[in-house]
Amino acid sequence: MSTEVLERPELKDADTGPEMFHYVRKEKIAESAVMGTYVVALCGETFPVTRAAKPGSPVCPACKEIYDSWDD
Repeated sequence: MSTEVLERPELKDADTGPEMFHYVRKEKIAESAVMGTYVVALCGETFPVTRAAKPGSPVCPACKEIYDSWDD
């Protein structure tokens, strides 16, 4: 299974810090961006893809932990 960093940030208030991006299945990103379908992140969050993460963007800690555990 291939994943990529999400295309939609988790919106945060100014007081809670930077927005975070999630890991989702790579093949679902384009479909969601074009069709507006929802994707499911590794952490279970569901949403339509609306933005691409830039290098260095903060990643959801739960998604990162799950993704990193697959490398074992």
